[in-house]
Amino acid sequence: MIHATTPNIEGRTITDYHGVVTGEAIVGANIFRDFFAGIRDIVGGRSAAYEKELARARQLAFSEMDQQARDMGGNAIIGIDIDYETVGERGAMLMVSVSGTAVTVR
Repeated sequence: MIHATTPNIEGRTITDYHGVVTGEAIVGANIFRDFFAGIRDIVGGRSAAYEKELARARQLAFSEMDQQARDMGGNAIIGIDIDYETVGERGAMLMVSVSGTAVTVR
């Protein structure tokens, strides 16, 4: 599957537009990971645990979106938008949502 944030793909011709596709993933944050991330934030380091969870959520959301595009007959997704949010009580969960337009390119 070809992914693009732009409305077209350089060197490819869009032959069919199939419609909007989306993918969402919500992952829970762990209390111990939260505690150690807070300590790390105080001393100025990066939180590898959160980065790993965000990467996992993004991969899940893209996989869901890709499957929708395939089911519609597309081989590419253009105009992709990626959003990150915290949800739940006190932001206890991380959400990644992606959307784009499924197309067929040649």
